[in-house]
Amino acid sequence: MIEKIITLLAGFIIATISRLGYGGIVLLMAIESACIPLPSEIIMPFAGYLVFTGEMQLWLVALAGAVGCVLGSLVAYYVGAWGGRPLVEKYGKYILVSHHDLALADRWFQRYGDITIFVGRLLPVIRTFIAFPAGISRMPMGRFVVYTFVGSYIWSWGLAWVGVKLGQNWNTLGVYFHRFDAIIGVILVIALVWYVRRHLNHRKL
Repeated sequence: MIEKIITLLAGFIIATISRLGYGGIVLLMAIESACIPLPSEIIMPFAGYLVFTGEMQLWLVALAGAVGCVLGSLVAYYVGAWGGRPLVEKYGKYILVSHHDLALADRWFQRYGDITIFVGRLLPVIRTFIAFPAGISRMPMGRFVVYTFVGSYIWSWGLAWVGVKLGQNWNTLGVYFHRFDAIIGVILVIALVWYVRRHLNHRKL
């Protein structure tokens, strides 16, 4: 089932980049960074394959990926900044998110927002959604854009480089990276279970 979904996504990604070139990379990476899980693990290696064939240049591929990430992240950031906090403040109790949690998130992004955004951009799954909580916490826009761009450039360059090295075998990356995504997903589920138990225990006290 997962492989069929990956195949369909790969077809869409290949068609988009083949038709739009660097603009297609910007568009696809923007979609991924706007909290829509379109896998960059397929987007960038295919772009790397086009570098392998001589149709594109690696640094421009990475630049297009990073620009797309910044554009998509700005969408998610502003959704969090303009609508996320009121919704969380009003309905957060139903998903065990309290005002105290929001205050903790604010302090976290004030102290560690730079490294959080930078590292988050280098992690599967997390990188897709990290801009939304940054927006809720109103992380300073300048720093948000800079660290999003730098982290995304490294991520985009790395995946494209692997695509270059694999050449015509670039498409084997999709399944491999999604297995790694599954590991990240399990870790997130464990963290979610711990979070829920902690909040339920606090309510009992």
